[in-house]
Amino acid sequence: MILSCSNISKAFGSNEVIKHASFHIEDHEKAAIVGINGAGKSTLLKIIMGELPSDEGEVIISKGKTLGYLAQHQDLTGDKTIYEEVLEVKRPILEMEARIRQMELDMKHLTGRELNDMLTSYSRLNHEFEQQNGYAYQSEITGVLKGLGFTEEEFHKPVSALSGGQKTRVSLGRLLLTKPDIILLDEPTNHLDMESIAWLETYLINYDGSVIIVAHDRYFLDRVVTKVIELDNGIMNVYQGNYTDYSSKRAMIREAQMKAYLNQQQEIKHQEEVIAKLKSFNREKSIRRAESREKMLDKIELLDKPTEINDEMRIRLEPNIISGNDVLTVRGLKKSFDQNLLFDQVNFEIKRGERVAVIGGNGTGKTTILKMINGILSSDAGEIILGSKVHIGYYDQEHQVLHMEKTLFDELQDTYPSMNNTQIRNILAAFLFTGDDVYKRVKDLSGGERGRVSLAKLMLSEANFLILDEPTNHLDITSKEILEDALVNYTGTVLYVSHDRYFINKTATRILDLTNKTLVNYIGNYDYYLEKKELMTSLYTDGPSADSAPQAEVSETKLDWKAQKEEQARIRKRQNALKKTEDEIHRLETRDGEIDALLAQEEVFTDVPRLMELNQEKESIGKQLEELYEQWEELAE
Repeated sequence: MILSCSNISKAFGSNEVIKHASFHIEDHEKAAIVGINGAGKSTLLKIIMGELPSDEGEVIISKGKTLGYLAQHQDLTGDKTIYEEVLEVKRPILEMEARIRQMELDMKHLTGRELNDMLTSYSRLNHEFEQQNGYAYQSEITGVLKGLGFTEEEFHKPVSALSGGQKTRVSLGRLLLTKPDIILLDEPTNHLDMESIAWLETYLINYDGSVIIVAHDRYFLDRVVTKVIELDNGIMNVYQGNYTDYSSKRAMIREAQMKAYLNQQQEIKHQEEVIAKLKSFNREKSIRRAESREKMLDKIELLDKPTEINDEMRIRLEPNIISGNDVLTVRGLKKSFDQNLLFDQVNFEIKRGERVAVIGGNGTGKTTILKMINGILSSDAGEIILGSKVHIGYYDQEHQVLHMEKTLFDELQDTYPSMNNTQIRNILAAFLFTGDDVYKRVKDLSGGERGRVSLAKLMLSEANFLILDEPTNHLDITSKEILEDALVNYTGTVLYVSHDRYFINKTATRILDLTNKTLVNYIGNYDYYLEKKELMTSLYTDGPSADSAPQAEVSETKLDWKAQKEEQARIRKRQNALKKTEDEIHRLETRDGEIDALLAQEEVFTDVPRLMELNQEKESIGKQLEELYEQWEELAE
């Protein structure tokens, strides 16, 4: 055991955030702390680091073990470049290297015993230098910075000129290179693209020390951690396994707790009814028995009702009008900013009912494509064609669809004037805005709160084509899961940009990867994309790897692409056949009901020829329906 937290409690005023929490971390163990926004996750990290005092309890760290901590927000200042800032971590190695160089110079002027003594010191220092990876520290720094998404050209940028996200990445690089025995990370993936997150996953999985992570990236947690520490209403529970294991176990436990609570409530109600009935008999014996039962009830240890997830948003997305089958067609799309060409000859189509995720590195132009489809930005070339009866609902990560000076109430009322006060309050309450919250100005809200207001407007829009830019940013895990369910059950069409791989895995039916200034199509979720990525991108890579790729592999890639297109066409054909079958079943079932109504009429059942004709039609419909039901089952598979 390398770290132990025993009976930790912390309150801010009357709000008790952590109540008697205990857990421990083993050497080399990777653990996650999860919970809704405001559950106390960052507070717990600060208590472990000694930055915040706990109200009670103690944190014990094994003797001689070191801690390293990355907070959510970093404010690096000074004139150092990115490389120099990270290099400072290696100061002891740099000083050791300087001493070695000086000793080499000094030894040229020494003889005899002095030379022998210095050679011994030199040998010992060289060994220590080698042990601390002194001969490879420069490549180690370069590897970490590149892994975190910095190019070599950016190494010489001053840290004072960096954005908040870039500063966080520099601080993360510094922390990883110090190699403490226990690393504490608060939302480390917030400012990383997919490639950098994948690199960090591999780094942490192979890290020799222990790691404690607060993160909302469930895919990341699934890959890295083997223990999950949950904070729920101040109560801590510890689960073995990764995030998926935790989610499954938590659901089972909550279900069992709710079942026990409902059974107890049912038993209490039954006993109270029996007591009331016994008392109503108004006999001495019955009253004594009623009193005996009352005493028994008083001794029951009441179970608390399992808490509902506090942050649960109630999202129901439903289109008002069904669009045509061809929702969006994009041909020959091109966009540059000054001399920077983002993409060229981008072509893709989206059909009704698809949920398409656009992925790619930071700065490749994913959000730009969404803005062009929405008419917010113009293209340099190409055309964007919306299909018949397509109504767009847009969610942008900058929340430009919101008016900063308006209150939440006015924001909804002005957009949907037909809604009354009660309806507006009910919608806002579904997105966790209650009481006087509805009169807050949009500009005074946090990023997560603005996201919830944008989602509320989206829900009310009844659009049949949702275009979402990073919809899970600033949402906690519970809210993400609720949004996932809403999108999976949505009968319209969805196009979105996201870095959340778990979210993509759950919701996407197709992925468009914006890479090398073009889009590569994958018919499947994120796991399928990972499986096919190397194969598919070989056709779109301009570098040496494409030139040196074996001809057989390129041919296989082309075949794979062709197979994907054929599979897509086959799925569309099957979906159309399924729709036709459903329509025919509905028509025949309606007619069958009409015949039943006719057969109940006296003028029909007394008319023998008419009666026989209707019975024959009903029998024919029955046979047709049997065939159609079987056909529907085959297609639905």
